[in-house]
Amino acid sequence: MVLIGGTSNTGKSTVAAAVADRLGFEHRSTDGLARHPGRPWRTPDHEVPPHVAEHYATLTTDELLASVLAHYERLWPRIEELITARVRGAGPGLVLEGSALRPERVARLAVPRTAAVWLTADAVVVRDRVRTAGRYAQATEGERLLMDRFLARTGRYQELMLEAVEALGLARVYAGGGRTPEELADAVLTAVAGQVRPGRPPGDRDRPFGTEGETFRPGRNGAPG
Repeated sequence: MVLIGGTSNTGKSTVAAAVADRLGFEHRSTDGLARHPGRPWRTPDHEVPPHVAEHYATLTTDELLASVLAHYERLWPRIEELITARVRGAGPGLVLEGSALRPERVARLAVPRTAAVWLTADAVVVRDRVRTAGRYAQATEGERLLMDRFLARTGRYQELMLEAVEALGLARVYAGGGRTPEELADAVLTAVAGQVRPGRPPGDRDRPFGTEGETFRPGRNGAPG
């Protein structure tokens, strides 16, 4: 099991798919377990639902952050159940990605053969990705407001996430700098290889589960190395 966390628009889904392909694992997103008001910008095949527009237009940054954090807390039992079932089952391995993989929760997981890493990116990188996706230059003033509110919440969430990652000594990978998905997949696999607790580097002996052999070593079909 490989867990890939990070704020929105750091490339989690793309990188998770590349990692899953390398390992012969399945790939899922925590977004598929329950939805929170999503990305508030139009694309050629997607209109922003009225409730999503209202969510971002009427709440402050603090309220938007509190709302998404509460959503992640409600979602965590389902995430933990999925991780535990997949790790202890006989099926193929899984790469699970999502912003709902909060460092404080993942660090307390007591399951074997599970590794974790968090993707980060500079605020400018995330901003440019959102504005490109939402065609910011062509957007109306109201549409720009929704994107700006989303970016403010996203930035605040990443600040909290990084504080936790650093305080807990967890693994992270910088996803900016023009690195390709394949290069990021390499970096993720390097970061997770040999972890003895989710997110912890090799050599960390303070682990709450298992035996000396229950480290995560990348192998196909979820088999431990």
